[in-house]
Amino acid sequence: MRDVGVGRVLLASLHQGIADVLPTRLGFYESWLHAKGLRDGTIDLAPLYAVLSFLRQEGEAYERITTSAGEYAAEWTVQSMGALERSVVGAAPNWLRRRLILRLADRLVRASYRNSRLRFAVRRGVATLDLQASVFCDVRDRVDAPLCGFYRAAVLLLCALFGVVGTIEIASCRATGATACAMTLRFD
Repeated sequence: MRDVGVGRVLLASLHQGIADVLPTRLGFYESWLHAKGLRDGTIDLAPLYAVLSFLRQEGEAYERITTSAGEYAAEWTVQSMGALERSVVGAAPNWLRRRLILRLADRLVRASYRNSRLRFAVRRGVATLDLQASVFCDVRDRVDAPLCGFYRAAVLLLCALFGVVGTIEIASCRATGATACAMTLRFD
């Protein structure tokens, strides 16, 4: 396996999201997200950027696909956890569970792309999330809407899987011309 930094969880969840939302177009995208590359972990940044670029041309399907992919990534991340770790997170007091979920979200972000990081701070039931080096938001030309939907969906589902209710607002996105991708997570 080459050390390219693109994680299997990102590639596989994106492939599954495309299969769910655009099943008739899956063959086109499998030119880049092919089974051998998914299995061997040999798909690098160039094919991923090509897939994301073409997906953005699909209109509203892009958001549905990346949201679906984020949810798959969160679900698979939780399923890959050991039973003890899952039970510790689930049994933790609410204030601690929120922080453990955000640490798990950072693990998911790092597993998606080696250079990505999720930094967070929690104060009075509100978490500020700073997403560093998102592959989704690395675009040549500015876009009108934020492209952080993958991570937004992943964090929301991680919260839900551990019984924490929250809402996320994307405050800024590098793809729209902001200097950083930032989100605000409000716990209910």
